[in-house]
Amino acid sequence: MSFDYVIVGAGSAGCVLAHRLGESPDVRVAVVEAGPPDTDPEIHMPFAFGALLKSRVDWDLVTEPEPGLDGRRGYLPRGRVLGGSSSLNAMIYIRGNRADYDEWAAAGLDGWGFADVLPYFKRSEDNERGESAYHGVGGPLTVSESRSMHTLVDACIEAAVEAGVEPNDDHNGAVQDGVGRYQLTQRNGRRCSTAVAFLRPAVERGNVEVLTDALATRILFEGERAVGVEVLRGNAVEQVRAEREVIVSCGAYLSPQLLLLSGIGPPADLEPLGITVRQDLPVGHNLQDHPVVSLLWLTDEESLATAMTPGNIELFEREGRGPLTSNVGEGGVFVRTQPGAAAPDVQVIFGALMLHEEFLGPLVDHAWSLGPILLKPESRGRVTLRSPVPHAKPRILHNYLTTQTDRRTMIDGVRLSLEMASQPALRKVRRADFVVPPSASDADILAFLRRHGQTVFHPVGTCAMGTVVDAELKVLGLEGLRVVDASVMPTVPRGNTNAPTIMVAEKASDLIRGLPPLPRETVEHETVDAGA
Repeated sequence: MSFDYVIVGAGSAGCVLAHRLGESPDVRVAVVEAGPPDTDPEIHMPFAFGALLKSRVDWDLVTEPEPGLDGRRGYLPRGRVLGGSSSLNAMIYIRGNRADYDEWAAAGLDGWGFADVLPYFKRSEDNERGESAYHGVGGPLTVSESRSMHTLVDACIEAAVEAGVEPNDDHNGAVQDGVGRYQLTQRNGRRCSTAVAFLRPAVERGNVEVLTDALATRILFEGERAVGVEVLRGNAVEQVRAEREVIVSCGAYLSPQLLLLSGIGPPADLEPLGITVRQDLPVGHNLQDHPVVSLLWLTDEESLATAMTPGNIELFEREGRGPLTSNVGEGGVFVRTQPGAAAPDVQVIFGALMLHEEFLGPLVDHAWSLGPILLKPESRGRVTLRSPVPHAKPRILHNYLTTQTDRRTMIDGVRLSLEMASQPALRKVRRADFVVPPSASDADILAFLRRHGQTVFHPVGTCAMGTVVDAELKVLGLEGLRVVDASVMPTVPRGNTNAPTIMVAEKASDLIRGLPPLPRETVEHETVDAGA
């Protein structure tokens, strides 16, 4: 099989690339996806995404023992299905802070400052609020308000205001700081994954072919040029050839794995496994992620634990409304906990559900949760091969909370959450503590973090711009090969990473096609006191 472009991975980036590259009718695009089609009904019912964890559409990865978390191994869900993790995630549409992208540009990555990337965020977007300086309409990706609007989340927002946090109805607008409800990647109350928004329209045009249940085992080369990928489908090994480029879009854990299997990476990692080194690059280094911890209180109010009723199912199917449209984490805050912080360093997500035991725990009672997240971790981890067998899962070590600054910021994030929970709005709906630190002391909070901390599913950085790929996302020292996904981000944005990954793919599609970049857009923004 031969195509112009071969995209490996039909996730948040790969589906966008297929859509944009396939806009040229004379171009043939192949999308190679290890998982199945996105036909499971739970994918499209927002509230049901928890049922997909550890299912056939989940890579179900696991960390190595994490030294900052008492040596515990952490569960790492990743989408193994059309749409990738955008078919499993909580659908929160957050772009990060302008400082994140200006930091990339200041590091020498031309074209990646906030004014450069804002037009690409807007191009992808069809925001139901309408067009503005910060938002677009008419793009493939529907961005909408929550149709659940749970009253327990209202109480969390009210409590944050009582604790001194300013209201903010758009964390993607002039200022990120503050508390409010999130916009979601939903269309008519249903999940709007990148498979729904981008891939399906691309396939309907007729020049994009999707190969599902197809595991890419290595990149094929002729000399220094990538010319295709080797694919395992069923019990047969096939070659999918690329006349123009191979584009790796497997995510921050599995893109480095495919490069390493193909001989691109540190000799010290590859040679002991008998893999010939093709290009010595720090593939798999620089892994960053957002750690989170869930604090839970029991309540006598009805939570989302009883949402899956016949009546609610009928309401969802008939109108796309009701509690089954909930993404669980319906709102939250972005705050600065450390003196002099240039931008928010903690996000707290509010949920009207008992979220515990890596979000896999049983829903044994009504509860609400506050989940403080470290937005700008100093800690760095690595992805390495476990074996040269392509279907062996990689070794993943994040080193969560292994720096003093990370521990300090997370402790203060937990303390802020405890302060919000003590406000009148939440005291009224609190029956009892469920999963909280025994006190607000640094020692008790740190012990709590080590015992209960986990990922909030935002890995980036393992094929970073500047070290593994250049600013056009071309793999250094090789031809016809790019990486386009969250792994190319040199640092993790302050917030949920699905929207930034879509932006990266939007911009990459223009780079690949040799199109001029969209005109830069400079917008005014408000300043916030560092201590606010």
